[in-house]
Parts: sequence; structure tokens; C-alpha cells
Amino acid sequence: MLRMEIALFLVLAFVAYIYFSAEKKYTQLHRTFSVLLVVMLFHLVLDGITVYTVNHLETVPKLLNDAFHRLFIGTMILVFFLFYQYIAILVEEETGKPRRLDLVARIYLVVAELGDMLLPIHYAVTPLGNYSDGIHVTFCYLSVAFYFLLGTGLLLANWKKIQRKKKMAIGIASLVELIGTTLQGFHHTWLISGMGLTLITLAFYLILENPDILRAELTEQKMSMLYLKSQVNPHFLYNTLDTIRIQAQLDGDKKVADLLMRLVDFFRLSVKVDRQMVALDDELELLEAYMELMCYRYPELRCAYDIDLNLGGVQVPNFILQPIVENSLLHGLKNKGYRGEVRIAAQRSAQNGNCMEIQIADTGSGFAEGKKAAIDQMLLAYAKQAPKLDGNSIGILNVQKRIKLLCGLGIRKTPQAA
Repeated sequence: MLRMEIALFLVLAFVAYIYFSAEKKYTQLHRTFSVLLVVMLFHLVLDGITVYTVNHLETVPKLLNDAFHRLFIGTMILVFFLFYQYIAILVEEETGKPRRLDLVARIYLVVAELGDMLLPIHYAVTPLGNYSDGIHVTFCYLSVAFYFLLGTGLLLANWKKIQRKKKMAIGIASLVELIGTTLQGFHHTWLISGMGLTLITLAFYLILENPDILRAELTEQKMSMLYLKSQVNPHFLYNTLDTIRIQAQLDGDKKVADLLMRLVDFFRLSVKVDRQMVALDDELELLEAYMELMCYRYPELRCAYDIDLNLGGVQVPNFILQPIVENSLLHGLKNKGYRGEVRIAAQRSAQNGNCMEIQIADTGSGFAEGKKAAIDQMLLAYAKQAPKLDGNSIGILNVQKRIKLLCGLGIRKTPQAA
């Protein structure tokens, strides 16, 4: 039995090496999985130790045996909490709904860990092997059941809104957890909980966290951006425009020089395709240059900003605001002769202070009948659609894919949004 724990540890250690040596991840989901991997490695070490100590009760002091068992059960409860946390974050990213049960899950974690430290431990000695039983183990099973029900409930409540691949990962993990716990309950001497937890971790890794798959998706998105921006040679274009701007300034035409300066700024900022993440201030600088040009072109067009100044340094995916604002102009205000206002707001989320919400809205004609539902469906099923290189949905779909890949949360449409 001890050899199985050693094999599981080596397998998971190899997975952790591959995972942590891959490109840095930015999302809360990836950070949670990183913590899960580390805790699982500690848990498997403790699993191997307790497999030995529980079967050598006559030689291992009871105090030492109890200490290792409490650490083993404590890390197991923490692993199940992290599994729930991972599922909750994944569901939030897919549906946009806040994680309302997090406080309950954390409070129960404290209660469960206190129970693990304080409840008495008893050991059953049998011809097939020894194992711990009694109130301590019963409390552990209750903790497993609690987090299992929380995670499964989240999955079932949001079934239709979650991408198929992610449903499959959660479903496989839940099934393995249920089978492993049931077998352990009927055959106490099997001591297979470590195998079950390792299989759940591998299911999440292989289906959702494989760095090669994520790297391929990011490469695909970067190539689509490069293709779109290569339709003109931007360096040649903005260098030429800067030459014209200088000549206009020498000729005393300040208005034309200023407009050309903003156009130069726009192209200078938009060619930074080698950077996946930029500061929000950089994105807004590009957007301001674009909107100044559009407002000059359409005198009855206005632009308003409501930006939390403390968010200027927050990292966001490159080139995500201008395509959405351009959609707002083309599909919201064009039918009104570009008369109206575009509003850009960036604030900390009222529901989660660690998140930022950016809203782009306009006073345009709104969605045509059925259009909003079609766009909502496109955003929901973003992963099933290939990056577009032509058509009207280039901006919104490619922006959604890049936000999802780099940050987790994505675009959510509202009746007023662009």
C-alpha cells in the first residue's frame, strides 16, 4: 500500500514540475490550482506516513501517530475545500454570478480543522490491516460530503451555462470523489483516499490546466491579432503621419497637427502586439486618441469617462477596449448619424473588491430584435468558435477569447452596452 502512495506522489510531483515551469498564469483559477497542487503533495506525503504508522501501532507512539493522522485529515479537508473553491471560481467565470457560498465554505473549513485537532482518534485493528475509526473519521466524511454537495450543487444549478469541457472535468472529478469515498467507506482497510484525490487533481490538470493547451490557445489568439494588424504596415504608417504632422506644424496649421498627433499616438500604441498584458492607463491612452479623432470626424459625438484613478496600473489584456468602442459606434450610433455619447467606466467590482469591471455603453439605437440573444450565445460559447479574421464580430469575439484565456472573466452583455 505504501508503494502506491509513493507512486502517486511521484506522478503528481512530475505534473507540478511541468505546471510550474510553464508560462506564468494570471487568473485566480490558476492560482487556486497552484495552491491545490502544493497541498496535494504535502497530503500524499502524510498519507504515506500514516499508512505506515497505523499499521505499526505497537511500535509507533500513539501521540506521534495521532499527530500525523490529524495533519493527514487536516490537509484532506483543505484539499476538498480547494476543489470546491476551484469549481466555484470556474462557475463564476463562466456565468458571471458571484460566489455567494464562499463565506459558508470558509467558516466550515475553520470548524472542520478545529474538529480535526480536538476530536478523539480511535484505531481499529483487524487481520486485514488497521485503520482509524470513530467520531474523528465520521467528522472527516461529513466534511467531504459537505464540499462535495457544494461543488455538485453549483455544477447542477448552472449546468446550461458552463462550457462542455469544464462540465466534463467537474463531472469526472465528482464521480471519482463519490466512488473513492464510497469504496473507502465499505472497505476501511483499503486506504485509497490518496488515489482518489490524485485522480481528481489529474482530471482538472489534463482537461482544464494543461499548459500546452493553454499555450496553444494563446498562440492562436496572438496570431489572429498579428494577422489583423498586418493588413497595413503600422510602423510605416505612423512614421509617415508624423512627418506630415511636423510639416503641418511648420505651416502653422495647429488643428491638423494636433489631429495627426493623436493619430500617430493611436498607431504607436496599437502596434504593441508583443505584450499580452498592459496597464489600464495604456489601454485608455490608446482609446482616448481613437475617440478624439472620431469626435472630430463626427462633431455631435461625445465621449465620457468614469475611471477609478487607483486602477491605472492594473494589468489588462492588450487591445481590448478599442474594438468594443468601435462596435459601439458602428452598431449603436451609426444609425443615429453618430449623434450621442459613448461612456467608458472602470471601477472595482461592488461584489468582489479584488475584481475590476469595465463597462462600455452608448446612447445609440440598441440591439435589433434577436441580436442581443445571438451575441450572448456567441460569448457563452466562445471556446467553440474559431477566431474570426473577417466579418462584424471580429472585435467582440477575439476580445472575449483573450480575456477568458488571460484573466478568466469575460464580456457580459447588457441592454445598454455596446
